[in-house]
Amino acid sequence: MDLLGKTALVTGGTSGIGAATARVLAEAGADVVVAGRNEDAAKELCNEISREDRRATYALGDVVDPAFAATAVRVAERRFGGLHVLVNAAGAIVRGAVEGTTDEDWNRVLSVNVTGTFFMSRAAIPALRRSGGGSIVNLGSTVGLVGCPNLVAYCASKGAVVNLTRAMALDHAHENIRVNAVCPGAVDTPMLVSGRGDAAPDQVREANRDSIPQRWLPGPIEIANAIAFLASDISKHVTGTALPVDGGFTAK
Repeated sequence: MDLLGKTALVTGGTSGIGAATARVLAEAGADVVVAGRNEDAAKELCNEISREDRRATYALGDVVDPAFAATAVRVAERRFGGLHVLVNAAGAIVRGAVEGTTDEDWNRVLSVNVTGTFFMSRAAIPALRRSGGGSIVNLGSTVGLVGCPNLVAYCASKGAVVNLTRAMALDHAHENIRVNAVCPGAVDTPMLVSGRGDAAPDQVREANRDSIPQRWLPGPIEIANAIAFLASDISKHVTGTALPVDGGFTAK
């Protein structure tokens, strides 16, 4: 994949799938803007990318703030001369069924996962248009395609992301702006084991591994590689898709 001459903005870029994506896009030649809330992690990642003779900078803020979305896009355009790729990787998760989900938890998950994706996309589309087109890749989930117990807020948010992706793809196809979603299953990140009560992390990983037909648990790099495919011109006739990256989980 060749992303030379492209600029990519990655939200949630300081950890997990977002950080892996920033690395993979930079390795493919893109200039990268790492968007997140952890300044130390952002600086460390940008320094790591720079040591590989690639260019990176960061924008600090929260995707639930529309002013930050506009700021992050301006950073990309002013620092690197344009914007060609937006990856909406910022995410929040709360575990619980309807009765166990508080108003605060519901609002936070929907705000980060859905509203944050909307704010960032709304800010980025004019910049993508100015660059002659580009690609938006949203982080969906297998639980945006099928249900999952004890994840009501997260399931609702990721289902919304999948259909937001489809709607934006149709709205902007004529402008050479593609919009797709990558839908990971279980991935070996801190989010996988968070909020599990007394369950041991290794037991959580093993249970998730056993639910995957391929019988192995991917890391962030497997998801980042799929994102890079959708960000690149290799996939130039792909838009409006929700691509499962789940070892066959949703094929069952």
